[in-house]
Amino acid sequence: MRAILKKARQDAGLTQAQVAEHLGIHERYYKALESGERLGGIEYWDKLEDLFNIHQRKLRENEATHPGQGASR
Repeated sequence: MRAILKKARQDAGLTQAQVAEHLGIHERYYKALESGERLGGIEYWDKLEDLFNIHQRKLRENEATHPGQGASR
């Protein structure tokens, strides 16, 4: 799971559907990005970086990269 991306979305008060709409993609595809199941194109990460004001490299990190730093389970 990309916990930082999920936290950024939640901190912004946005739903997955709202972020998907901002990106111009289906909600299911965004859920796959947030869960780490899909990598996604650079154009989506550019938009997410602008939306959340967090560098896309940080947004793409997942719990496997930094265990214990993800959202509570």
